[in-house]
Amino acid sequence: MKAYTYVEKGRFELREKPRPVLENPHDAIVRVTLGSICTSDLHIKHGSVPRAVPGITVGHEMVGVVEEVGSAVSAVKPGDRVAVNVETFCGECFFCRHGFVNNCTDPDGGWALGCRIDGGQAPYVRVPHADQGLTRIPDAVSDEQALFVGDILATGFWAARISEITAEDTVLIIGAGPTGICTLLCVMLKRPHRIIVCEKSPERQHFVREHYPEVEVCAPGECREYVMRRSEHGGADRVIEVAGADDTFRLAWECARPNAIVTVVALYDRPQLLPLPDMYGKNLTFKTGGVDGCDCAEILDLIGQGLIDTTPLITHSFPLSRIDEAYRLFENHEDGVIKVAVECGK
Repeated sequence: MKAYTYVEKGRFELREKPRPVLENPHDAIVRVTLGSICTSDLHIKHGSVPRAVPGITVGHEMVGVVEEVGSAVSAVKPGDRVAVNVETFCGECFFCRHGFVNNCTDPDGGWALGCRIDGGQAPYVRVPHADQGLTRIPDAVSDEQALFVGDILATGFWAARISEITAEDTVLIIGAGPTGICTLLCVMLKRPHRIIVCEKSPERQHFVREHYPEVEVCAPGECREYVMRRSEHGGADRVIEVAGADDTFRLAWECARPNAIVTVVALYDRPQLLPLPDMYGKNLTFKTGGVDGCDCAEILDLIGQGLIDTTPLITHSFPLSRIDEAYRLFENHEDGVIKVAVECGK
């Protein structure tokens, strides 16, 4: 089969590889019907993910159909349509039992697919710990609707949950890329008093205004003053940083009111400074880290109820044979691209 492969820093190639096989009783083989390109894939390509293993098939955002299961798998069976969680986790270690599955201590735990083991930008993928890493898709939910459940939508849902949003809050979301939009959708479920999105791209600003007219939009250069004018207590009550740019970490805490919560979802390319003398007296609470993807079943249920719709994010679609072109489009944000779907094994 053809699989999109991390060859070396700066280089991915569509290469011939054998179809994956079961290696453990807890494994499942999934035929990938639809995948997507994630910004984290670009981080691997650019060498910003040191744990990524050259030679692996990339891709960790996918849905598909179960083809085979190991003898210890009970939650799914061949023929089930499933969303694949970005994280593989054992469900038994200390961190899994406390819901911190991103920190699973199993050798295949955490973000493994498309990073440390072969991922899903290919017709087939082996999923370890399938009982935890696969979630059955309801019949009423399409592949396109479920595509982002296991990664960026789980990230947005987790970010909104740990931000402790209330009905009185002004929430600032920095970044309106794919993860930012998914975060916005999940924040909207909390029904805060006001939502402000900060985004530098005119195309993405337009996307937010067109699809979510109740949301306020501003550019980074005006963000701090805008938030101060539109908040009641000297800044946003909750700030969720999804952009990961050089200046957005500072912007996040500068726009937060005293005693606010700042949730950092972004994956940065380089270290960020925490200038404590400048922040003294703001008494901020920071929440950071990778997504704990424990909510996929609940998210799919919300999609089935019509309360979350991420299909407008899929602005382009390509067959696997044209994945090089898809990556160029996604990386350059041409034509206002938000998200690219890849038809891997339909």
